[in-house]
Amino acid sequence: MKLVDRLTSDRLALSRLLTEVENDTPEGRAALDALYPHSGKAHLIGVTGSPGTGKSSLVNRLALHYRRQTGERIAILAVDPTSPFTGGAVLGDRVRMRDLAGDEGVFIRSMATRGSLGGLAHTTAALTRVFDAAGYAIIIIETVGAGQSEVDIARLAHTTLVVEAPNFGDDIQAIKAGILEIADILVLNKADLPGVEVTERALRGMLEMVHPAQRSFLHHGQVGKIDSKTSAPENSWIPPILRTIAIHAQGFDELTAAIARHREFLLQYGGWSHRERARLETEMETLIQETLTARFRAGIRELDYEEVLAKVFDHRLSPREAVKEMLNGRYI
Repeated sequence: MKLVDRLTSDRLALSRLLTEVENDTPEGRAALDALYPHSGKAHLIGVTGSPGTGKSSLVNRLALHYRRQTGERIAILAVDPTSPFTGGAVLGDRVRMRDLAGDEGVFIRSMATRGSLGGLAHTTAALTRVFDAAGYAIIIIETVGAGQSEVDIARLAHTTLVVEAPNFGDDIQAIKAGILEIADILVLNKADLPGVEVTERALRGMLEMVHPAQRSFLHHGQVGKIDSKTSAPENSWIPPILRTIAIHAQGFDELTAAIARHREFLLQYGGWSHRERARLETEMETLIQETLTARFRAGIRELDYEEVLAKVFDHRLSPREAVKEMLNGRYI
C-alpha cells in the first residue's frame, strides 16, 4: 500500500508519521519527500491573537461547523509554548475541543514550539504538508497566543484570522505591534461582553487608517503598498470584522462565508499561488541555511571552534571577525 493511502485510512500510522516529522528524523524527512507530490490542495487557516481571547474555543466551533456544513475532513494543529526552564509544554488545547471528540473526520495534533519564536514551531509547516497529503481539506493552525511576535502564521496560512475580544488588552499596543495588520479576517470573539462596540470601532478605525492608500496588497511581507490612484479597488482585500460567541456557537455562518470569500479572492487574483510560492521560497532558504551551517560545522574541529568562541567571550575578537576568520579557512 502506498504511503499516502496508508495515511488516509490509518490514523495510527498518521500519528506516528507526524511524530517522526516533528522530531525531524531521517524517516520523517524521507516521508515528507515522498508525500510532497500529493500536497498543495488543502486550505490552511491560521488563527492567532492574544491569550484569553478564546482562540481554542473558536477553533473548536469552527471545525465543528465545517464538519456539519461540508463534511470535509479537518485537521487542527494547536501550537503551545515550551517552557524555557523545564523544556516542557502543557499541550492542553484539546481540553477546549471536547465537542470534536470521537469524530473520525477530525484530527487534532498538539505540538510544542521547542524554542521557536513567531508563534509557530519549527516543523509546523512540515506537519501541515503531511495532513494535506493525507487528504485533509481544511487545516486549522492555532498559534501560541503570544501577541506581538506572532506573524509567522501569515507566511504559512492562506487565510489568517486575528481574534480579539472586547476590553481585552491594549488595542493601541496591538495596532502598534502590527499583529492586526496580518489579518485577512478580524474576529471579535466573546461579542456578548460589554464594550464590544468600542472595540469594534477601534478595529474599524485602524482599518480605515491603512486602507486604501496604505493597504498592503496580499501583505505577507512579499509585495508593496497599493497605490489608490492606480490600483483597482476590487484587487485589494479589506479584512471584515465579524462578531462571534464561540461558547454559544454564534456567528459561524458569517465567519465561514467570509473565509470562503477570501479563498475565492486569492484564487481569482493570483494570491493563492503567490503565497504558496513565497512560503516555499522561505522554506527553501531556511533549509539552505541549516544545511550550509551543518556542513560548515562538520568541517571544523570542535577544539578550534571552542578556541574561537573563547576569543569572542574574552572580547579579543568580535563575532563578525570570528566568523570571517573561520570562513576564510583559518581553522578549516
